Amino acid sequence: MADFSASVYQNEFLPEGGTDAHAIVTLSCSGAGGAGQTGAGDAGEIIVVDTSRSMEAAGVAAAQYAASAALDQILDGVWFAIVAGNHQARLCYPDGYSAAMVQMNGQTRQAAKDSLHQLRADGGTAMGTWLLAAAQLFDTVPSLVQKHVILLTDGENQHESPEQLTRSIDTVRGRFQCDCRGLGAAWQVDEVRRISQALLGTVDLIPRREDMAREFESLMRTSMGRGVAEATLNVWAPQGAQVLFVRQVSPTLEDLTARRRDVNPLTGAYPTGSWGDETREYHVAVRLSPKAIGQEQLASRVQLVVGGQMVAQGLVKAKWSGDFGLTAQISPEVAHYTGQTELASAIQEGLAAKAVGDAETATSRLGRAVQLAAQTGDDAATDRLRRVVDIDDAATGRIRLRHDVDKLDEMALDTASTKTIRVKK
Repeated sequence: MADFSASVYQNEFLPEGGTDAHAIVTLSCSGAGGAGQTGAGDAGEIIVVDTSRSMEAAGVAAAQYAASAALDQILDGVWFAIVAGNHQARLCYPDGYSAAMVQMNGQTRQAAKDSLHQLRADGGTAMGTWLLAAAQLFDTVPSLVQKHVILLTDGENQHESPEQLTRSIDTVRGRFQCDCRGLGAAWQVDEVRRISQALLGTVDLIPRREDMAREFESLMRTSMGRGVAEATLNVWAPQGAQVLFVRQVSPTLEDLTARRRDVNPLTGAYPTGSWGDETREYHVAVRLSPKAIGQEQLASRVQLVVGGQMVAQGLVKAKWSGDFGLTAQISPEVAHYTGQTELASAIQEGLAAKAVGDAETATSRLGRAVQLAAQTGDDAATDRLRRVVDIDDAATGRIRLRHDVDKLDEMALDTASTKTIRVKK
């Protein structure tokens, strides 16, 4: 049985006329167990491999090896399938006649590995079609509760319009989680990030073919360690209050605000997907009606709910005070993650401006990113930024754009922009 705990970090004190309560809610899980092994429901895994012409024979061979490494990590009893994707979606395993997922055991594991040898590089790219195929496969096992996809691509989504991809994403949203990986420098980070963010997954760069197997193995091992199939974050706010936003801020940034589902007039539920032994942090902001000095109010109850049961709770409080020494303080945790959120936006906006030749905006935004990385102690982000810009003064954000930048370094900076470092408690 998994154990959950919650902690809240905030400055409870608001000045006279103050309305906005901010808090970082830290939620931790231990003893999660393995996927599909703890009575939480059956688990399903689908590996989607890009087999478009741009992958070439060497890329497909590396993908075969990577998929085989991932198959070795899937626990016995877990339902699985492999999809080969180009401008169509073809079922690689099990064979196309069954068109249904099978359970992992020694025999099906070896048969799946053997099926990978049939993969060939041919055709174009239509990722929306791959997503729809994954959803149809998951539907062949109605008992599945935990559903996860690893999706690999190496190029742009050239054989679908952006509108078609959007429709496909909207169709499968909430039906499974999807971790996306891009191989090399020819794919579009924004395009793939749209998929991963909508499907509560991650996006990252695999620079070289020889890195693929290690990444697939790690992704599948992590998924198999998520023994809690599905959890929601329930946020209650008092009558007359407004939940301004709910954001996951660690280990990655994910704005959950628009995903609210009303539980009752005062409570919204936000999806968090499956959990393993891990810690996640959420920034919750609530706007209250101002109260007189000396009054107190519960601003929010933040609850993690698994299987309809509350497993952890954090309380966000508000106290109105005339003591400037109390009200002027900013919670270090809130300040840290506010900076990390702005850092991600500055990086993405700066790189987008640089791509269209807007040097002034690129310099301004990437300079701000350098400044924020220094302020929040994000040394990894500073190192990635240094490969894209020359830093003259990190404290003030004074930089110069570099013109001899490796495309892979820009993509590494972009994909890692939503990864955060935890504040030192």
